[in-house]
Amino acid sequence: MSKSIQLHFELPGNDLNLAGEASSKVKKTLNQLGLKPAVVKKTAVAMYEAEINAIIHAGGGTLTATIDQESIVVVVRDQGPGIADLELAMQEGYSTASEKIRKMGFGAGMGLPNMKRHADLLEIESAVGQGTLVTITVFL
Repeated sequence: MSKSIQLHFELPGNDLNLAGEASSKVKKTLNQLGLKPAVVKKTAVAMYEAEINAIIHAGGGTLTATIDQESIVVVVRDQGPGIADLELAMQEGYSTASEKIRKMGFGAGMGLPNMKRHADLLEIESAVGQGTLVTITVFL
């Protein structure tokens, strides 16, 4: 791949029927580019978790994936309520998801830990009332 590829998606607020569409499309692109299955899986899992979090907790946002010769960088930005205690939110099992969301099979408190586990680099910037910016990097 001689230059970078950038894919941009609007993430719908609170519409779990469309949840995972952006990450599925990026995963398909990564597979079409012939990237190693382990790289595709790491990227897809981390990206899906970020996408779901933006939809469930922040009323949607945007997802941009940039693929170049060295890495895949996924940036998820939202204008949601922000994360009050990032250290607490990073703990497995911690969740602020509603009962309704949990009954749908989401909100188990594994989103951020799964992002960290699958990303080579994970950066999260968040401020209460100002939203969250998640940057996931997976090296090729």
